[in-house]
Amino acid sequence: MAVAGMNAADRSRPMTGEERKVIMASSAGTIFEWYDFYLYGSLAAIIGAQFFTAFPEATRNVFALLAFAAGFIVRPFGALVFGALGDIVGRKYTFLMTILIMGLSTFLVGLLPSYSSWGAAAPIILIGLRMLQGLALGGEYGGAAVYVAEHAPANQRGYFTAFIQTTATLGLLLSLIVILSVQGYVNANWAPTAVLDAAGAVIMNPDGTEKMIKAFDLWGWRIPFLASIGLLLVSLYIRLQMNESPAFKKMKEEGAASKAPLREAFGTWKNGKIALIALFGLVAGQAVVWYSGQFYALFFMQNVIKIDSFTANVLVAWSLILGTGGFLFFGALSDRIGRKPVILAGCLIAALTYNIVFPLLTRTANPALYAAHQTQVTVIASPDDCSFQFNPTGTAKFTSSCDIAKATLARTSVNYTTVEDPAATVAQIKIGDTVIPAYDAAALTGDDLKNTTAAFNKGVNDALTAAGYPLSAAANTTVAKAANFVDIFTAQKITVILILTYLILLVTMVYGPIAAMLVELFPTRIRYSGLSLPYHIGNGWFGGLMPATAFAISAQSGNVYGGLWYPIIIAGATVVIGAIFVPGNTHKKDIFADDAK
Repeated sequence: MAVAGMNAADRSRPMTGEERKVIMASSAGTIFEWYDFYLYGSLAAIIGAQFFTAFPEATRNVFALLAFAAGFIVRPFGALVFGALGDIVGRKYTFLMTILIMGLSTFLVGLLPSYSSWGAAAPIILIGLRMLQGLALGGEYGGAAVYVAEHAPANQRGYFTAFIQTTATLGLLLSLIVILSVQGYVNANWAPTAVLDAAGAVIMNPDGTEKMIKAFDLWGWRIPFLASIGLLLVSLYIRLQMNESPAFKKMKEEGAASKAPLREAFGTWKNGKIALIALFGLVAGQAVVWYSGQFYALFFMQNVIKIDSFTANVLVAWSLILGTGGFLFFGALSDRIGRKPVILAGCLIAALTYNIVFPLLTRTANPALYAAHQTQVTVIASPDDCSFQFNPTGTAKFTSSCDIAKATLARTSVNYTTVEDPAATVAQIKIGDTVIPAYDAAALTGDDLKNTTAAFNKGVNDALTAAGYPLSAAANTTVAKAANFVDIFTAQKITVILILTYLILLVTMVYGPIAAMLVELFPTRIRYSGLSLPYHIGNGWFGGLMPATAFAISAQSGNVYGGLWYPIIIAGATVVIGAIFVPGNTHKKDIFADDAK
């Protein structure tokens, strides 16, 4: 059944002031929802130290990223639930539900006691709250994309839906600005605290100094989460001012809305194959490029390059400021040349350049570490002595000499290779010409274990220091460091920002046109459900798991860049599948034409 009042001339006219207001209101509300979701990602390393202290340090970051990924894993289920509601009861009321769930979940993260207070219950509840956030976000994006596309002129759908695409990056930028502001204030007004072990003794750094934790890392990180309650109230007000989509309202009045959108969208091959093509030929590659360019780049700088979190956030924030306009540029470009060539070109360029860009980032941001990577480091061990140090259940104990050797090197971002020697009884680390034997922790107890561990760590640290590894942050004068938000005007920091901006521009290429492309693939009656599921499977599973998967691969392989093969392979596969199966010229399609059927 055709939608009255939606002829081609109407859809090609300029937008009215009221329509622009509606779209801006929708985008603003979505920014706040992304802000809530990405606070955790921006603070993953700090939160990991608060909620995953029971795990070995070598795997703590992986668990923190997995908790971040938990929100992405459940996003497809949110897409199913809220997508169906959006196609049945409307876009506006679904928006109100998703923002309420998101805001309250984020606020509760700020109140949640740490592992030291609640034990295992703390990380379990944290993951539960992350999953609630994921469910809410699963229903958010599809509605926002559909809402804007159904208001936009036909010849500018790419441009106007690109405003929705900017909301994820602007939400991340907002979270970084809030974090930087709170972090600077808290650390300037509260002194660091010594870190204690289980027995109450002060933990020492490898260089012999006391290990300290800054006030923001200890408790100040909670403030941005608690402050989200204010954003929730603003977002609810904005959502209440919105009007329902005119296309949806007309369909409801004429009785043309789907009564079973999930069955109609995915229960038949006609529509089901469109979802599969959208997932593997568009969204999977877009997702890994998006998360590589923003979250993994941030995590890589903080945990591999060893840039302090404040500086890393400043550099990423500036790259977001410089690069965000790319969403609108590539969205508008897709209105002229099509969505498919822009998206697939971004995936291809990313796949071809990641193995160049990330080493360049290390070389620029931490020259001392990059130079140290040129020293050959080898772990010589029996293959039977080595295990895959990824333990989601926390039940395994990595005590073999090989595991201890690899974990020690991973903590200091060492590039190393593993040489298998079946005859080796104890793993050895060879750094340059220095050989340090490891030890089997399961065979030692008490003072013997403590003394052996101390001697081993000292031997490894001395050899790495001699090889040029900057183990002490205070002694590393080559690493990029910003004193405040505008302290970026040095050649080193500007170059780092430009490298990060390049990664952001790749993000804008693949993400700017994707909303319009997905909207154009599905008819109005099942559009919310149809596009939401492939989008959230792609971004939730392929993209959301990218940081944790890449980090685990790097830790296992001994190559700090090894994890990049994950996004490279998926982006490359998307280029091939998309080139063959994704239809072209969807930008010329009348998105209401199928409604007459």
